[in-house]
Amino acid sequence: MRGLVKVFKALSDKNRLRILKMLQHKKMCVCELAAALGITQPSVSRHLSLMKDAGLVKDERNGHWIDYGLCDESINPYATMIQSHLKGWINDDTTVKEDLKRMKSLKREDICRKN
Repeated sequence: MRGLVKVFKALSDKNRLRILKMLQHKKMCVCELAAALGITQPSVSRHLSLMKDAGLVKDERNGHWIDYGLCDESINPYATMIQSHLKGWINDDTTVKEDLKRMKSLKREDICRKN
């Protein structure tokens, strides 16, 4: 039951849902996610940490960036099941649509250089 509770806790915040929807489209660094969401990098890091603990996201080094993406390993079977359903959920939400549009114009080289 612990794994299911972790997944539900990770999904109980709108910013975490927004992050997951963006990560369905591409891997992103903390700077990109913060810029897309309009929240601070420490907040994004806390969200990512909670989602990583639940088995929803993973990180990998890419040069001097840490890229976050959806976890494709079966760390938590509940996370895998929820992710498959989430692909079809909230796609018509205005905020999600705006996030996806905004993320396409973000260039990590420019964003991370400013921070």
